[in-house]
Amino acid sequence: MTSEQLCKSVRLIITDVDGVLTDGGIIFDNQGIELKKFHVRDGLGIKLWQRAGNSFGILTARTSHIVQVRARELGIDLVRQGFEDKLPAAREILQQASLSPEQVCYIGDDLTDLPVIKMVGVGVAVADAVDEVREQADIVLRKGGGQGVIRETIETILKAQQRWDSLIQRYLTS
Repeated sequence: MTSEQLCKSVRLIITDVDGVLTDGGIIFDNQGIELKKFHVRDGLGIKLWQRAGNSFGILTARTSHIVQVRARELGIDLVRQGFEDKLPAAREILQQASLSPEQVCYIGDDLTDLPVIKMVGVGVAVADAVDEVREQADIVLRKGGGQGVIRETIETILKAQQRWDSLIQRYLTS
């Protein structure tokens, strides 16, 4: 099956954080506060995905207050932090959302993402993911982590579903 065919049934995107939503760098200020840089186009992409009636989730091995802040800002309520073994948490998210694995896309970059990438209908690797992740993914993105990979994924899926043009119409006709 082609990646375009796989994308047609996706209703939920779940993503890792470090190395996907961010470039993978972890910055601490002098007070020990963790800082992360998120790409603004990912935020609009998530909003477009949600406007299309779909769900978005975050699943990360680390725990960070700033991730919760960003999720709240974007209206993401499916957030699981502190799960190095991501597969049980991913299964819980699917059950909570009442979706089958075929209806889910997962975006990752490192070895801890592999079990989920192999379980879902559409496994996505960022361009700078480790070799093992890129080899197992259904889609390997053009962009690296933190460079707008969420937006690239959402555009790819919505275009495969022939929904992109209608969603962006409001920005084209002003």
